[in-house]
Formats: sequence, C-alpha cells, structure tokens
Amino acid sequence: MTAKKKILRSKAFKRHILTKKSSKRKRALGRKTEVSRTDRAAVKTMLPYEF
Repeated sequence: MTAKKKILRSKAFKRHILTKKSSKRKRALGRKTEVSRTDRAAVKTMLPYEF
C-alpha cells in the first residue's frame, strides 16, 4: 500500500526457471507494481482490513 492508497503487488514469473531469464529481466520482475484498475475492486475485498 502506498501513501496515496494504491495497492501494490509482486510481479509474476520469478519463481523458477531463472537460468534462461536475463539479469535485467529478473531485476525488473523483483520490483513491485501497482494493481491494475480493473482488479482493484476484487483485491480490496480480499484485504483483511479497510483502507
């Protein structure tokens, strides 16, 4: 959660088969990203507390 109440998530595809992925790609996958606008409502219902 950011200061402006944006919901963050981890990126996919960084769990296994990392040998064929470039270092640049793995670094980018390690960063957080914002939840898309279409998924925000669904994610908010999954959170254990209100914000």
